[in-house]
Amino acid sequence: MAKLSFYDVKTKKKFETEDFVVKERSGRFFAVTKSLAGGHECWRVLSKDQAASFKK
Repeated sequence: MAKLSFYDVKTKKKFETEDFVVKERSGRFFAVTKSLAGGHECWRVLSKDQAASFKK
């Protein structure tokens, strides 16, 4: 799986990870991962093409 960069709103820092899952909500696709600094989640919006390529 490819690396994606995420922005942690609580710590105000960017990080990259390959450990994420693709979720769909209301017709939009998101990459979701655990924050490096705590137990909360970080979400990133994906296009339909990106989501399809990561789901393979």
